Amino acid sequence: MNDHPQPHQTGPEATMTRIKLAAVVLTLLGIGLFSYLVYSVGITEILDGIAKFGFVGFAVILALYFVRICIRAFAWKLSVHEPYSLEMRDTVPAVVIGEAMSSTFPLGILVSGTAKAIAVRRRIPLVAGLSSVATENLFYSLVTGIFLVLGAAFLLGSFAVDDNTAYVLMFIISSLLILMTLGVIMVIRQWHMASETAQWLYHRGIAHRFLGKLRMDIRIFENLIYGFYRRHPNRFIPIVLLEAAFHSLGILEVWFILFRIGDTLPPVVSAFLLESVSRLITVVFKLVPFLIGVDEAGAQFVAEVLAIGAGVGVTLAIIRKGRILFWATIGYLLILKRGLSIREFRRRDVS
Repeated sequence: MNDHPQPHQTGPEATMTRIKLAAVVLTLLGIGLFSYLVYSVGITEILDGIAKFGFVGFAVILALYFVRICIRAFAWKLSVHEPYSLEMRDTVPAVVIGEAMSSTFPLGILVSGTAKAIAVRRRIPLVAGLSSVATENLFYSLVTGIFLVLGAAFLLGSFAVDDNTAYVLMFIISSLLILMTLGVIMVIRQWHMASETAQWLYHRGIAHRFLGKLRMDIRIFENLIYGFYRRHPNRFIPIVLLEAAFHSLGILEVWFILFRIGDTLPPVVSAFLLESVSRLITVVFKLVPFLIGVDEAGAQFVAEVLAIGAGVGVTLAIIRKGRILFWATIGYLLILKRGLSIREFRRRDVS
């Protein structure tokens, strides 16, 4: 009989265990929510909408999303500064791989950044790849924040919503404005918050071994990001415009799906609100793979507010989920072709 207690997981391993458990619970809840929504709308209505959309429609949104991938790949290319550089033939496959990780893993947005950097590590050092991904993500986050604020403000000011929804929208607007302001100030003032925090913990003996070399890597990482902002201010507007184009094509995708499955020409504002809510759900519910259930619920909510029918909203989300599944499959095929390891993506992300 073994009387020795089993060691408890600590540090990143324990955190990942809790994240996995939360992801499993949320995924099961999402599957239940998805099943309920399909049942409440009616499988026949959904299948009719998918049939109306057709293979031609699906091919169009696959091509449209590839253009969106190329846009973010070019924005990332512009985010790499001397002495390093990347070409589109490097960044496009890496973005596809990153999107596959983002769609299928809990907190996939963290894993996806690591995956992109690892995918191009033969072209540039890993720390330079990570910093360039982080730089592009900062621009993406800023434009996404503006997009979400506009969507929430328009929904709040133009449509009748209940008090609880209004409070949530006002909270979202205020929180995003505060975070965007802090982010801009942090970059302008070049606050080394992450490395300074790691240094403070290290000198107080907290996670001493873990932070031994890591705190220096974090400092280099921050310096590379801030170095880009000092050296290439002329790239700011092009990258912001590229990120805005990425979101604009998302609105176009929603509009096109509504056009194919609906009976009338949809207003652009409907596509704008559906896409902005979908983007918000993507940010909030990253623990749920493929956003199963929650994306459909958000689309149903907006569709009911816009009076275009709950079935249209759920069908829209399901069609877009098919597009996500297609490109995630391409991403995994690229991982296999390049001999990359998903375990390495996750291990590096945790460490």
